[in-house]
Amino acid sequence: MKRLLFLCIVFLGISFHALATHQRAGEITFKYISGLTYEVTIVSYSYAPSRADRNELEINWGDGTTSILTRGNGPSGYNPANIYCDFLGEIVGKDIKKNLYTGQHTFPGPSTYKISLEDPNRNYGIQNIPSSVDIPLYVESSLTINPFVGPDNSPQLLLPPIDQGCVGHPFIHNPGAYDPDGDSLSYSLVACRGTGGQPIPGYVLPNQVVPGDTSHFTMNALTGDIYWSSPSIKGEYNIAFLIEEWRNGIRIGYITRDMQITIDVCEDNAPVIHLPPDTCITAGDTLNFKVFATDADSDKMILSSTGAPFLFSSSAAEFTIVNDTNGYINGIFNWATACYQIRKNPYQVYFKAVDQTTQINLFDIKSMNIKVVGPKTRNLSATPLGNSIRLTWDQNRCSNAVKYQIYRRNGFFGFIPSYCELGVPSYTGYHLIDEINASDTNYTDGSSPPGLVHGVDYCYIVVAVYPDGALSYASDEVCAQLKKDVPIITNVSIQTTDKIAGQIYLAWSKPTEIDTVQAPGPYKYLIYRSPDLSGNSFTLIDSLNELNDTIYYNNNLNTFDHGMTYRVDLYNDSPANRFLIGASQYASSDFISFQPGDNKIKINFNFNVPWTNLFFTVFRKNESTLLFDSLATTSYPYYSDTGLINGKTYCYKVKSKGSYGTAGITDPLINYSQEACAIPYDNEPPCPPVLTVEPDCENSTNILIWSNPVESCSADIEKYFIFYRPPLSASFAIIDSVSGQYNTTYHHYQPVTIAGCYSMQAVDSSGNISMMSDTVCIDIDTCGRYRLPNVFTPNQDNHNDLFTPFPFTSVEKIDMQIFNRWGKLVFKTNDPHINWDGKVMGTNQDASDGTYFYVCDVYELTLAGARKRTLKGSITLVR
Repeated sequence: MKRLLFLCIVFLGISFHALATHQRAGEITFKYISGLTYEVTIVSYSYAPSRADRNELEINWGDGTTSILTRGNGPSGYNPANIYCDFLGEIVGKDIKKNLYTGQHTFPGPSTYKISLEDPNRNYGIQNIPSSVDIPLYVESSLTINPFVGPDNSPQLLLPPIDQGCVGHPFIHNPGAYDPDGDSLSYSLVACRGTGGQPIPGYVLPNQVVPGDTSHFTMNALTGDIYWSSPSIKGEYNIAFLIEEWRNGIRIGYITRDMQITIDVCEDNAPVIHLPPDTCITAGDTLNFKVFATDADSDKMILSSTGAPFLFSSSAAEFTIVNDTNGYINGIFNWATACYQIRKNPYQVYFKAVDQTTQINLFDIKSMNIKVVGPKTRNLSATPLGNSIRLTWDQNRCSNAVKYQIYRRNGFFGFIPSYCELGVPSYTGYHLIDEINASDTNYTDGSSPPGLVHGVDYCYIVVAVYPDGALSYASDEVCAQLKKDVPIITNVSIQTTDKIAGQIYLAWSKPTEIDTVQAPGPYKYLIYRSPDLSGNSFTLIDSLNELNDTIYYNNNLNTFDHGMTYRVDLYNDSPANRFLIGASQYASSDFISFQPGDNKIKINFNFNVPWTNLFFTVFRKNESTLLFDSLATTSYPYYSDTGLINGKTYCYKVKSKGSYGTAGITDPLINYSQEACAIPYDNEPPCPPVLTVEPDCENSTNILIWSNPVESCSADIEKYFIFYRPPLSASFAIIDSVSGQYNTTYHHYQPVTIAGCYSMQAVDSSGNISMMSDTVCIDIDTCGRYRLPNVFTPNQDNHNDLFTPFPFTSVEKIDMQIFNRWGKLVFKTNDPHINWDGKVMGTNQDASDGTYFYVCDVYELTLAGARKRTLKGSITLVR
């Protein structure tokens, strides 16, 4: 058998090139089996008449191992080389054969593997691949095995690359990709690859072969549509593209297809397909629509459809041709969907119309998206129950839902989902409050203390969620209010501020909807208090026996240091039948706190109440009348009193105005905070100075200049701190300070190197220190680099008698060597100033006039440290 397989790819008397000039296209796909085992398929498209029939291909698994995969599709018989093979591949187009090579492999462990194929030699004469007959076909796919991501199945390509185009007519292609896992796909053109997976030298896109070609060659990143606007010359072209898989926003794998495009000269017009727009269908419903194609040349056509909906083992889509005449054909797409087909991403369905001329068969391909969505949850109801509301609904008719999402808002919105509008959009004002298992069909909102608030119209929507995160349509909207069968606190107002003798006025609205059958009375109120704003430590402080007795003055309190929170419980107080009917919501007093600042005090209003506080009036004590005068009214829970005098005491209290927004409860609700005092002081740092640095290169000095943005910050600057960071240092150190707000320059002498970084801080009269200013760095490039002249005249006239550099800075040392024209060393030094007097080193003899050559290694002190720079040049010595 092995000998037969070998004979299928080798035939005596045929040259290697003749055997290998057949590959037209290829890709690698994979399918998860179990554990670390995957099934991988090489899909190749070859020239069917070629005697070079490849019954085996070698695959590289990406883990250091390779395998030989045998072709396993098509009938048995004799190939063009007259060799018998068990599988010959399948003819899928004019002289094009599809070959499938499949094998399983167990990978060593979680990782990312590049699975690749390199098949020697493409076919001869590809227009955009130089010497194509000698270039291997290389394709690869990336498989990520990650237990946190889950198993992955690669995209499957349903449309073979077998179509042809005509010069001057648009060419289109779509690979017809679908992902079995429902992962998102993106598409992009890449360079064709050859030996070792490297991009092929000289490869260009098809529209770049002819100089001056103005046609466009593109690939739509979302749909995978390839479009070549107008091929200019006939021939064969190859392209490659990448299809990437995305799961939860993370790329988990990709496949590549390398494919051939054949362009010929012909006079024909391609068919045109007419499709409805993208659509949604509720699982369990049937989608039915008409698709038709027309041909301007009245040619007969073949109209077909493919895509994931046709591949399901049950509830698969069908496409039936119902009218086929010259120049016109139509069909009906029909899909009776099922719940298991619900997924987050839409299904792509591809339609292809091919004309049946005797020349090139031109075609049109169009795709549409169909999203199968979950049905809405039905019969949602809301029933008030004490301080909570109980929701119930029918089990969603799609049992593959994994959970329900519960949404709530205050007040009815009237949301009716529009076409394909899933879940609950944010514009409705609904908020997700919980998620529960899909096996549950009830939910209690407010079951944990303190529960829901009386007087609020609570509205709800329920949404089903499916395994990949797909959302159903929203349920109908339902609303409910709590029954007024418990006390509703309306006032917690501080009457007297004192550490010992403080007083709070507490009031509530009595319950009016008590179930007198269950709770016939008599009734008793129990009053609880917690010495904070959060209700963390309630203590029973008193009780009242009359249902109409709804006012209570709480005396002898410390209302100076903290707020108080109250709760009122209602009991059925029959001796033989004593039980809690219900409790009010917590409600606290208003308590103000302060944030003193420079000539100002910010007053914060703190409270924890079940009603909505709408407005706050701030009062400040008049030091003359000792009465509290109204300053301002605000809707915000804070107020800043400005224009104050630092060090002076100011006293305040706040009146809040609130409402439950419902009938039957006092409105508005007026409550007062405690009286409290604060002292403004300057605790605000000034703004950081705006710093610039100007180097004085000749004097090795950096001049710091800054400004203080007093328009937006305090102007009482007392001094400035100067910080310096030398080259290679990681931190700043203070080097000096400058007193006075208007002293805004500083000279920093730097004899070694001009390079360094600076920053500043401003200090005000209260000792507040600003943040560091922006860092400003100076490097030696600012002053110009170390340079040498090209002539000097050592003739003792006190002008240019020494060979020295131009003015410089930031040079640690040099290594200078000067040679005569015969290469003899005449002078050397490490002194950056050089100071060569024109004498030959070691002889005290004058060097002769003429040209000398030098090599000078300059060690410059830059921001990055000492760096060597080599100068080479010539010097003319003239006496």
